Amino acid sequence: MNQYDTIADAYRDSKQLPFREVIERYTLFRILRDIRGAKVLDMACGDGFYTRLLKQAGAAQVTGVDISIEMIRLAEQEERRNPLGCTYLHGDAAAFEPAEPVDLVVATYLLNYARTREQLLRFCQACHDALRPGGRFAGVNDNVRNPPAGTLSWKKYGLQKSCPPRPKEGDVILYSITNQDGQRFEFENYYLEPRTYERAFRDAGFQDFRWVELSLHPSQHGNPFWDDFMASPPITAFTASRPA
Repeated sequence: MNQYDTIADAYRDSKQLPFREVIERYTLFRILRDIRGAKVLDMACGDGFYTRLLKQAGAAQVTGVDISIEMIRLAEQEERRNPLGCTYLHGDAAAFEPAEPVDLVVATYLLNYARTREQLLRFCQACHDALRPGGRFAGVNDNVRNPPAGTLSWKKYGLQKSCPPRPKEGDVILYSITNQDGQRFEFENYYLEPRTYERAFRDAGFQDFRWVELSLHPSQHGNPFWDDFMASPPITAFTASRPA
């Protein structure tokens, strides 16, 4: 059983935490820019939160893929409730091959599930191969450039991370999330060094890989509530492209 099969409902609800909208979502869509008319693949789509937002942003076609059957069930349930034309598939992102190349691959918290360099390369290779020449890859990831020295709490944002004081390749990063209703749940990511990410993107055939600093929605500028999050961000974003 995938770890998300047991926490699917709680993880879905965590998308309502304020940092998701004013930092995570805002940063991602600043990277993506205009996606109207694009064919998009949402890797590790979860309950389809970003899959739906991508379609609402004007993408012509959006397919979500996730390894958790429960997450896919929630995504399909929402599609029946509010049809947008999104397609959801249960499968391993590392082995997924779309029927035809796409313009854009989005991966929100996919790559941080790779425990080894080889697993990370498989993720990157699958995303690269899914793209048409000139296509783009972008997403959000655990901030491996800022691992906590032990346990670090962003309690007021509903988030805590724990890992060894000096993490080595493959060490567990334990996330604890507390939703707005007080429900708490945990899941595991894995630490790989930033240079391991850079090498995996290069070996997969990507160009222009870069980490992207977080952005705060303009409506929150000047709000000191977000100072701690932005000063020591637990998450980061990235972008790369497949050569034309």
